[in-house]
Amino acid sequence: MAALKITIYCFFFLQVLLCLLSSCALTNAQGLKVGFYNKACPKAELVVKKSIFDMVKKDPSLGPPLLRLFFHDCFVRGCEGSVLLELKNKKAEKNAPPNLSLEGFDFIDNIKAALEKECPGIVSCSDVLALVARDVVVALNGPSWEVETGRRDGRVTNINEATSNMPSPFSNITTLITQFQSKGLNKKDLVVLSGAHTVGDAHCPIVRNRLYNFTGKGDSDPSLDKEYAARLRRKCKPTDTTTDLEMDPGSFTTFDKSYFKLVSKQRGLFQSDAALLNNQETKSYVLMQTKRYGSTFFKDFGVSMVKLGRIGVLTGRVGEVRKNCRMVNKY
Repeated sequence: MAALKITIYCFFFLQVLLCLLSSCALTNAQGLKVGFYNKACPKAELVVKKSIFDMVKKDPSLGPPLLRLFFHDCFVRGCEGSVLLELKNKKAEKNAPPNLSLEGFDFIDNIKAALEKECPGIVSCSDVLALVARDVVVALNGPSWEVETGRRDGRVTNINEATSNMPSPFSNITTLITQFQSKGLNKKDLVVLSGAHTVGDAHCPIVRNRLYNFTGKGDSDPSLDKEYAARLRRKCKPTDTTTDLEMDPGSFTTFDKSYFKLVSKQRGLFQSDAALLNNQETKSYVLMQTKRYGSTFFKDFGVSMVKLGRIGVLTGRVGEVRKNCRMVNKY
């Protein structure tokens, strides 16, 4: 009997040990960690931070497009820098309709050049995007979080993948939830990351249908506050394609929680913003962040950004560290 007990004990101990080892293997397989470049390129994060803070100090409006680059990269093939690649046939991700308004590629090039000068061939373009996203938010008075690094860059970019994978500003809540879940992001992540619309701007075509022809009968979107809709119509005539619209009027270069107040008052610029009120869980989060005290948005944003930054990463010997973010290395 004693021998049997020892055998059973050893069996369960072995099962627990194997389980723990398996868990560690899964964690390590991700290959990301905070401070990945501490030894190989100790000044890497400092180089990125200085570049961002210098830029935002001169012109804060340049910051939000860089944050947007990270989102657009991670939702297509994962966070592996494919949104930065160019192809001669113009069939790259950046040529897809959802990406035609992306900006900041030259600035990413400048940061990468500075990093290549500091430590050649060490810091990936995909990690540059992740670090830039964090530093832009901080520079615009938003929260900070520890960025996991160690990503490697992909060698493939496909215009069709960008068209089919990017969440649309015209999407309803069901589509948005499905798209985010397909990337391992839940409903809370959806509404938290939508909060990034507290900075940046868009152009009139993004709201044209909401203002002038929502159901094809020359009507406006009933989910849009009437006073806000009238204000937008004064700015955007039906054929206007160039006028800038602040996504968070009055503070579009300050990362704060006022976005949620706008959404709660039906003054979100995009249909996808308004859609957050059409699900009980996302609506509850929106309303919670409008309270004077107890907002968790800043903390939650950092958590969701870390989750976003883990999507489809390439680590170890998979992928490469591009010398030029716009093209794959030549071997």
